[in-house]
Amino acid sequence: MNPMLNIAIRAARAAGDVIIRQIDHVQDLPVIRKSRNDFVTEVDKHAEMAIINTLRNSYPDHAILAEESGQQGESPYLWIIDPLDGTTNYLHGFPQYAVSIALQHQGELVQAVVYDPLRQELFTASRGEGAMLNNKRMRVSKQKHLEGALLGTGFPFKEQERLDEYLDSFKSLFPMTAGIRRAGAASLDLAYVACGRLDGFWELGLKSWDMAAGALLVKEAGGLISDLDGRDTYLKNGDVIAANPDIFDEMLTNINKPDE
Repeated sequence: MNPMLNIAIRAARAAGDVIIRQIDHVQDLPVIRKSRNDFVTEVDKHAEMAIINTLRNSYPDHAILAEESGQQGESPYLWIIDPLDGTTNYLHGFPQYAVSIALQHQGELVQAVVYDPLRQELFTASRGEGAMLNNKRMRVSKQKHLEGALLGTGFPFKEQERLDEYLDSFKSLFPMTAGIRRAGAASLDLAYVACGRLDGFWELGLKSWDMAAGALLVKEAGGLISDLDGRDTYLKNGDVIAANPDIFDEMLTNINKPDE
C-alpha cells in the first residue's frame, strides 16, 4: 500500500473515532450556523484536527485545504479534507455520513479515502492502482442504460437560487430511471458509484472537499466524472456528474438537452 494512502487511512479512522464517540450525545452538541443550511459542530472541528494532526506528523511540509479551517501552507502536495460530510444527517441521527480525505500532487488527485465510521466501510484508491472497499477490489456497475438505473443526487440546498436549474436536470433523468436517491453525503454517493451501488450521480454547487476523494474512487473503479458540460473542472465549479461508462454520456446528454 502506498505510504501516503496508509497515513490517510490512519487519519480517517482517527476522525471516525471522534465522530462515533459523540454519537449518543448529538442532541447536546452546540451547533453553529455557518450559512443557510450549513452547520458545524465541535465534532466537525475535533475530527478535522485529528486528521490534520495525523497528516502533519508524517508530512509537515504538505499543504492542507480543510472545510472548517481553510487553506494552510503551500506545497506541490495538497490534502483536501472533509472531516464530517453529512453534518446535518449526523445531527438528526440519519445514518449517512463519512470522512473524506484526498491528496493532490501538482493538481492531480493521487490518493483517496472515504470512510463510513458507522458501517466500518473503508473506500480507498491510489492513482493508477485501482479502488478498494475494505481491501477488496471494487468496480462501477454494469448497468447499460438509464432505463432501469439507480441514480444518486443532491439538492442545491446552499444555492437555492439554482433550484429551477436543478429541477430541470431532475426532470430530464427521473422518468427514465428505476429511481433516484438523495442521501445527503456526496462523498458516499460517489463511493457508491465506484462500488456499483449507484449507477450514476449528479449534483450542483459542491465544494472540492465534498468530492475530491470520491472523484478518484470513481475514476479508479472504471467510471467517468466531469462537470455538467463534460469538462474536467468539477472541483472548481462545483457541478458534477459521475457514472459508469455505459450511462455517463446518456446522463450528460439528457441533462443538457434543450427544453422542448
